[in-house]
Amino acid sequence: MKHRLKEAMPFLVIMCIVALGIQFFYKPQTRESIIFFPINENVSYESATTILMLDPKKKNDHYYVDWKVSSKLDTPAYLRQDVGFIYMNGRLKGKMNEWEQDTDQIVEESTIKGKESSLLQAVSFHYSEIHETDTDFTSAQKMSEDTLYVIDSNFSPLNAFRQPGTDAEKEWKDILDKVTTQQLEYLWEKALTSMDLHVDKYTSIPLTELPKFDNRPLEGFSRQEWDRLIGNLWEGLYKNYYLGIKKEDGSVVESIDSAIPLLLVKKDKSEVLVLLIDQNGEASLLRQQVSP
Repeated sequence: MKHRLKEAMPFLVIMCIVALGIQFFYKPQTRESIIFFPINENVSYESATTILMLDPKKKNDHYYVDWKVSSKLDTPAYLRQDVGFIYMNGRLKGKMNEWEQDTDQIVEESTIKGKESSLLQAVSFHYSEIHETDTDFTSAQKMSEDTLYVIDSNFSPLNAFRQPGTDAEKEWKDILDKVTTQQLEYLWEKALTSMDLHVDKYTSIPLTELPKFDNRPLEGFSRQEWDRLIGNLWEGLYKNYYLGIKKEDGSVVESIDSAIPLLLVKKDKSEVLVLLIDQNGEASLLRQQVSP
């Protein structure tokens, strides 16, 4: 009996490996993705936040900012995903993306290193894909943001604030706002002029300001129209910006150090353009048709 079992052992091992291989091969694979489905009105986010906090201690002449993105849905979803961008003085300095299956909560955290006084702006998209049946897919979405002014000066202690509380902080805010805005507007105007776009036909919104419209759609849009626009917009940003800026020739350029994207929503609601300017100053345009 033992001899027969010994002879059969290699065959049994092979059969187990084959069985496991077949099971693995046919196991459905869930991949990170943002795909807009109709909004599910029966679920909501209990929380969705983006938070920037300065570490009070400098290390090697640099300061560090803790960047945390988190969200919680009121029910588990087939797929939960949060995507975030952080900008320093108008330039992309970090990206975050976390996804989990069959959960209600996402928490992700990173650290950004800086030197000299800076304006930090972070924006996040919180996404849920919900499968009520095998063929009925819906989604839930929300945006959040945070802004932090970090003052790193030889004439004062390391400090950070969201809203100025002193005259000195107000002066620093005005300086950092002005410098960042001037640089961005120069890049945007130069690109739009070269593309011969009639900007008077569009409403311009920097990506970092988009969460302000989360609870109130842009004028002229219904709630349903605006939700669809935002969902499709972030789907495109993930594929064509987070994963790299796709050029017309098919090449892909890393998006780090690119300028804050400028969204252009056509006033007749027919299309949305996204102006991307990479670290070399080269401009690209994403075009999204808005379905009626």
